[in-house]
Amino acid sequence: MSEQPVRIAMWSGPRNISTTLLRSWGARRDTFVCDEPLYAHYLLVSGAAHPAREQVIQAHETDWRRVAEWLTGPVPDGKPIFYQKHMAKHLLPGVGREWLAELAHAFLIRDPADMLASFARIVPDPTLEDTGLPTQCELFDQVAQRTGRAPPVIDSRDVLENPAALLQRLCESLDVPYSEEMLSWPAGPRATDGVWAPHWYAAVESSTGFAPPGPKRDGPPPELSALYDQSMPYYERLSGYRLRA
Repeated sequence: MSEQPVRIAMWSGPRNISTTLLRSWGARRDTFVCDEPLYAHYLLVSGAAHPAREQVIQAHETDWRRVAEWLTGPVPDGKPIFYQKHMAKHLLPGVGREWLAELAHAFLIRDPADMLASFARIVPDPTLEDTGLPTQCELFDQVAQRTGRAPPVIDSRDVLENPAALLQRLCESLDVPYSEEMLSWPAGPRATDGVWAPHWYAAVESSTGFAPPGPKRDGPPPELSALYDQSMPYYERLSGYRLRA
């Protein structure tokens, strides 16, 4: 591991165990974590009608430039690792990309049949952009071209089926030491959670570790079949690079 801080940007879609991974990294004593730092900017610019929209905009930074400066600046608490949970769709076209070169990037994916069914229960009528998959593929290509190698991709189901093995592979790919601290954590909210937590994090707040995955859907809900067909080529492309136990 380098003497310089490692700033990890984990790019996810919605309902992808991204907050569970936030807990996992937050359980490490050597890591500072942050929760969707571009969310307030996304809500302000996109006009998306998400739960607690106005509260998020008022409580969190809405200027992406200030967010980028913070994410690439000194790591809070002087920790050697800065884990940043991002929703890929929050990286709107108007957000500059230059600062991303200072981060180590990883990608979290989930079968769209499962992801869309879960997401649509909270945000009706989701779009392809809501899945984050096009942006994930865009970023994946940019990182691969800049670094000369594919950045790590992990699938939510793989992580839940074998968390220790997948987290070890992920840490190795990011050039940070693996810690068994990542496998368990105390229940409850965190000061680093966004103010939107009461609307999204009930299951995570009661968790103390990785739960086994639920049954896999055979396909999407009928009303989401067209969006599922749009999403699958992006998912399958990233899935071809995913780390395996």
